[in-house]
Parts: sequence; structure tokens; C-alpha cells
Amino acid sequence: MDEGYLKFVIVGHVDHGKSTLIGRLLYDTGSIPIEKVEEIKNICDSLGKQMEFGYVMDHLEEEREQGITIETTQTFFKTNKRNYVIIDAPGHVEFLKNMITGASQAEAAILIIDAEEGVREQTKRHAYILSMLGISQVIVVINKMDLISFDREKFESIKSDLLNFLKEIGITPSYIIPISAKEGDFVASKSANLPWYSGPTVLEALDSFIPKERSVKKPLRFAVQDVYNFDKRIVAGRVESGLLKKDQSITILPSGEKTKVKSIEEFLKTTEEAEPGKSTGLTTLDKLFVDRGNIIVDSDDMSYNVTTRFRASIFWMDKLPYKLGTPILLRCATQEVMCRVETILKLMDSSTLEVLVSDSGVIRNREAADVMIATDKEIVVDDFLDIPETGRFVLGKEVTVAGGIVKGGKI
Repeated sequence: MDEGYLKFVIVGHVDHGKSTLIGRLLYDTGSIPIEKVEEIKNICDSLGKQMEFGYVMDHLEEEREQGITIETTQTFFKTNKRNYVIIDAPGHVEFLKNMITGASQAEAAILIIDAEEGVREQTKRHAYILSMLGISQVIVVINKMDLISFDREKFESIKSDLLNFLKEIGITPSYIIPISAKEGDFVASKSANLPWYSGPTVLEALDSFIPKERSVKKPLRFAVQDVYNFDKRIVAGRVESGLLKKDQSITILPSGEKTKVKSIEEFLKTTEEAEPGKSTGLTTLDKLFVDRGNIIVDSDDMSYNVTTRFRASIFWMDKLPYKLGTPILLRCATQEVMCRVETILKLMDSSTLEVLVSDSGVIRNREAADVMIATDKEIVVDDFLDIPETGRFVLGKEVTVAGGIVKGGKI
């Protein structure tokens, strides 16, 4: 994909209409094949329903039966201005892990609110995660306006309630738009049902956003996945950010050993360079010890941080609380290391923003915390806002119990 695309996430409380909005965006931009539209119409007819745009995304039988979005999925559409990658993040509280994964890849967000139900606990929790992840380009849509007869007074009441909360977490929404995703009002086109609203449609608002700097322009971070010995020794991994080039001077972290890229190896061919997101292989000019979990950087780059201690924000998602000092596995890119939360700097209820007393040294389910983390061995991390790919991590082994981001640059 070229420079002309933007990734955004849609978040909000369960049943507030995320899947319907996605379906409407795809339908109105001509991004759904005709046969898919017919299939959805047939499903809705068999269920005795009108056309349900939510079925565009909820195509799994399990989701049709349960009526909730489970997986974080990505799909694509385009306007005259650019291409979009849309990430549908689950709203149900049990799927917060997926939501954090989805939102961490986004450069903009739509926060959706049901006009009948207003701001809910989950609305606030998702907004907090957007704030934690540094997503500043935010559209708020007040959905299902048709169910309240496009009542301006109710819209203004919800808007006021939400703005008070968002101000507390440092989010200033770019737009607050009244819509009906089901009927199409102010999604792709304006509507006579909302004569009192003079702002942009959802698509117009999205088109006004600025894509982030692509990670191809950022420092090289190559996460080593494995090493294979065939007729030559190939270091396999993924380019998380920056460009990997043939003849490039590189440093293996955390050891600090230096060499040059002899070749970049793809299946049955070699190439001159590899871009971010590319899983590839390389050979080195010198014989060095390289292992899974190593991070390869450009030798001229000194922005990296090799450390055993860093500041982070974490979001605890397990029913069992975390006790300060308890060993737990940390995974960042391909790195895996045992760690401990050694200090709780700030503890907060993620939906009420109430600052909690952390004297007990315990982080409970759905609580957010600013912490200091100590690792058992050196790890390579970056500030999340600089290089997200090596600035986000998860805690837990078989089951992910927390998601987190690295804060504060070099330590």
C-alpha cells in the first residue's frame, strides 16, 4: 500500500453500532461486492429483518447467533482522497485484549455512542485506552439518531456529558457528528433529517485527518524470530520499523556486536531492501551469535534503549489481581523476558478516572497504572509514541493478562 492510506479504529460500548457503521461505510463507498450484498439481504430476509449492515462484518455464524463482534478485524475502503484501513475493535468487556491490540495499530479513531443509551462505562474505558495510546485524531459519532427522532436537545446533552469526561483524559475530539448508521444519515452523505447540524459527514471528517509518518522513515528495528542453517546461515525476522538494506552497517542488540548485511533473503530470491511489516531473512558479513529475541538496528542510530528498567502504562485485564513484585513474563516484539512491577506510580479506575490508593501494591481487573518495570535481563524498548512496534508489550504467558506501552524515551 502506498503513502495514501490511513488506519483507524472504531471503538465504543457493545451494541452501540460499530459493525453497522463499518457495513454502511463499505456499502456507501462501493467496497462490498454485489454478491456479498445479495448474501446479506438473503440472510436478513430469512431472519425476517430489514437490511442489516452489521452482517457485513459479523459474517461468522457464532457472531450472528450472539450478536457481538469478537475478533479484531481489518478491512479496506477508499474515498476520492485516500485508501483506508479500518480496524473493528470489540466492544464487549471480555474482549478488551483484542481492542487494545487493534487500537495500538491505529492513527485515528471513531468513538461511537448510542443516542438512546448515551455515555456508558465501556465508552469511557475505550476512550481512556485511546488516550493511553496517544491517539489524538478522534471523531465522536452519536449513532441511532433515528431512534430519538433526530432530537437536537438529546444530542447536545450527550455531547456535553462526553466532552466533560474527554477533557479529563486529554482528548479533544476533532468532530462530534450525529448519525444513523443504519439509515445512512451523515455517514457518507448529508441528510435533511438533521437540518440543525451543519458539520461534516463521517467520510468528510476522516478525509480531513493527516496520516502519521510511515515507519519506513523511522529508525530500523528488525526483530529476530529464528536462525536457520542451510547452505548459509539465515537470520529470519520481521522489519518492525525503518528500512533494512543490503550492505547496511548493523548492530545486534542487546550484545552490541556490529557487522554488515551481506544479503536480504526471500523465498528463492534475494532483494536489495525490506520495508516495515516485511518478514524476511538476512545473512551477515561476519559470523556472530544471533538468537530469537535479538533486535537489529542501524549502527549509525543511537535512539534505541537497552535497559532492565523502564516506565510504562499498563491496563490490567485479568480477574486475578497483580501483586507488586510478582514475577511475570513480558513479551515485546519477539523478545520474552521475566519482569516485575517494582513501583506503582499512579493507579486509576479506567472508566471513572478515580485515582486509587495503591498502598496495598495491588492492580486489579480493569485498572490502569503508571508503573516502573524491572526485567531480569536486558531488553530493547522504545517510547511508544516514537516507535509503537517496540513500544508496546503484553504481560502473561499462556494467557495475556495485561497490555502496556513504554513511556518516557531513554531512561
